Amino acid sequence: MSHSIETIKDAIFAQRERVFEQLRQLTSYHSVHSSPADAEDHAHACEWVRDALTEAGLDVTVYPSNAPTVIGRKEAKNGAPTVLLYSHYDVVPAGDPKAWITPATELTERDGRWYARGAADCKGNLVMHLAALREVGDTDLGITFLVEGSEEMGGEELSALIQSQPELFKADVILIADSGNAEVGEPTLTTSLRGGAQITVKVDTLQAPVHSGSFGGAAPDATAALIRTLDSLKDASGAIQVDGLDTTQHFEGASYDPETFRADAGVLDGVDLLGSDNPADLVWARPAISITGFSSTPVAEAVNAVPATAQARLNLRVPPGMDARDAAEKVVEHLQAHVPWHARIECEIADVNNPFSTDISGPALTLLSKCLRAAYGAEKTTVVGSGGSIPLCSELIDVNPSAELALYGVEEPLCKIHSPNESVDPNEILHIATAEAAFLRHL
Repeated sequence: MSHSIETIKDAIFAQRERVFEQLRQLTSYHSVHSSPADAEDHAHACEWVRDALTEAGLDVTVYPSNAPTVIGRKEAKNGAPTVLLYSHYDVVPAGDPKAWITPATELTERDGRWYARGAADCKGNLVMHLAALREVGDTDLGITFLVEGSEEMGGEELSALIQSQPELFKADVILIADSGNAEVGEPTLTTSLRGGAQITVKVDTLQAPVHSGSFGGAAPDATAALIRTLDSLKDASGAIQVDGLDTTQHFEGASYDPETFRADAGVLDGVDLLGSDNPADLVWARPAISITGFSSTPVAEAVNAVPATAQARLNLRVPPGMDARDAAEKVVEHLQAHVPWHARIECEIADVNNPFSTDISGPALTLLSKCLRAAYGAEKTTVVGSGGSIPLCSELIDVNPSAELALYGVEEPLCKIHSPNESVDPNEILHIATAEAAFLRHL
C-alpha cells in the first residue's frame, strides 16, 4: 500500500489544474433548486454533470424531474463488486453579494483556499470523485455515479426515484461524499447522522391587536406567550429539556474540543456555549432544537398595540436510536403543556426524517479507512458524528441492506458551508481523491 499510495497520490496531485478548472466551471452556475431565478443555472449544472460523467466513460442517464437526477453507470465484470459514488450539484443560495469578498460564482484562490458557493458542499466532492475515477481508469468494478439536484431542498425527487426504481441503486459499497474531516489534514469517517423534523408553532391570544395604552397590562400578549413557551425548551444553561425526551446520551467516538468548537462555529468572544457537556455529546448524540424563524410585528412596522398572534419555526434534530416522529410529537406535547395563560396554540410537524448510523468495521470500510490514513500519512482515522441529516443514507441501505456505507468527503470546519465566502482546501480534494482511488484499485 505504501508504495502504490505514493504513485496514486502523485497522479492525483498532478490533476490539480484540471480539478480547479472543473470546479470553476461547475461553481459558475448558481444551481439553487426550486428558485425560478436560478432555473437556467440549475439546468446548466445538470448538463455539465451529464457531460462530465460521459467523459469519465460512464453510460449516463438523466432522470427528469423538477431537479433531475444524473446517474452514470458501468457494469461490473468478472464478479467484481459494484460501488455507488454520490454527490449533489444543487447549492443553497449565495445570499447577499456584499457579504462575499469575491463573487460567489467565480472560483477564486485566496490564501491557499478556493472560494465559491458549492466549492465544498457539494461540488468539491463531485470533482473529487471525477479525479479519483480518472486515476483508476479501466476497472472490473461496477460503478454507479449518482448525482442529485435537490439535496439542499430535501431530495424528494431522488427519494421518489429510489422508491419507483430501486434496481438503479443496487450496490455492494456506497460512498457518500457529502461530509468531511474533523480538521484540515485529519482523515475522518462519519458514523452517525441526526434525523429531525420541522415544527411550526402558532400562538393566538386576541381576536385582533388592541391598543397597548387602553389594554396593555391585562390583555394577553401573543408574542410574550410564544417567547415563554419556547423558553421552556431549554434549561438555564441552554441545554435542551423536553418532557419525556432523553437528553443524556454520549457520543462514543472522538470528543470535540470546546475551544475548537467555538472557533468552528464562530461563537463571539465572551458568549457561552450551550449546556455543560462536551460539544460532541450535544451536537452528535443528543436531540437539539433551533428556532430558525420567528414572526410577530416587524420592528419597522411596530405600533402601540398588543400582538394578537405570533409564530415560530423550530428545527428539531434527533440522534440515532431515537424515532424522529415520536420525538417531534413529544416536543409538541411539551409546547402545549407549557404555553402560558391558556393561550391557544397550534403546532404542525413536517419533513420528518429518521437518524442514521453506520458500521465501519466491515472489510470494505476497513480498507477505506486504511486508504484514508495512507493518503494523509496519518496514524489513525478519526471517527465523528454529524449533527446534520442525509435521509438518502437510510434510503440506500433499505435498498441494499447488506451494503457497507461510508460518509466522508472534502468538507471541514473552515469551509463554512451554507455561509458567505464558502471555501475548500484544494489539498483536501486531492487527498480524499487519492484515498478513494486507492480504495477502488485495491477493492
